[in-house]
Amino acid sequence: MTDTLTIALSKGRIFDETLPLLARAGIVPLDDPNKSRKLILSTNREEVKLVIIRAADVPTYVQYGAADLGVAGKDVLLEHGGEGLYEPLDLKIAQCRLMVAAPKQRTAKTGRLRVATKYLNITRHYFAQQGKQVELIKLYGSMELAPLVGLADYIVDLVDTGNTLKANGLEAIEHIADISSRLVVNKAAMKMKHASITALIDKLTVAVEGK
Repeated sequence: MTDTLTIALSKGRIFDETLPLLARAGIVPLDDPNKSRKLILSTNREEVKLVIIRAADVPTYVQYGAADLGVAGKDVLLEHGGEGLYEPLDLKIAQCRLMVAAPKQRTAKTGRLRVATKYLNITRHYFAQQGKQVELIKLYGSMELAPLVGLADYIVDLVDTGNTLKANGLEAIEHIADISSRLVVNKAAMKMKHASITALIDKLTVAVEGK
């Protein structure tokens, strides 16, 4: 009997770049993911389902076994902590960098810096490693606005081309991590469904190498 596999994905760039890899591994959703309102998508393989969730929730669904596998950005995994997960494969998609950015025109500041980000754990750890205490301000978007209106001195965010920073008078000043999307696997599922999961990992590895 073939194991059932549930794969957690999030809509957006990662999803769009994961679908061709899944197709090369023989998995194609039956519904158009961009038109369907379904949160659980059937595929051409009866035993494989896709669940569509928020990017930040992918590691949690996989950690607790609601999904056997998932695709998440390294930024999300670093922020989550990676408990209960294996990370067997770098899919080498949705590549960018996690950076500290600041206004190009800035004056030296004494005292504690204020940093706006949605990556509180990563940012706290990064500055603590440098022996710096910072005041963190959690934002969910439009990060570049924070220094412009005096809300924060720095931001920590993903940078792709850097054009958005440049357009808002900011520049990347420190590199925290290179980011790409990773395949993650629930540790218990890896034991219980070892043959099915390793077969899928092997197919995805070939798909990534043949991109």
